[in-house]
Amino acid sequence: MYRSRDHKMIAGVCGGIAERYGMSPNAVRLLFLLSCLLPGPQFVIYLIMWVFVPKVPARLHY
Repeated sequence: MYRSRDHKMIAGVCGGIAERYGMSPNAVRLLFLLSCLLPGPQFVIYLIMWVFVPKVPARLHY
């Protein structure tokens, strides 16, 4: 899994998830925003993924 270079608004985490699972980046963003209405560590997980999930390497970038 990589963070997206093409479908990013903040860090490319939602875009990377969308690319990995063949979903629309906007759908993943909407699901993330809706999940933020529920109690839980969504923002912490997003920040952790921002730090630890690498961007897609240039040689794999289309």
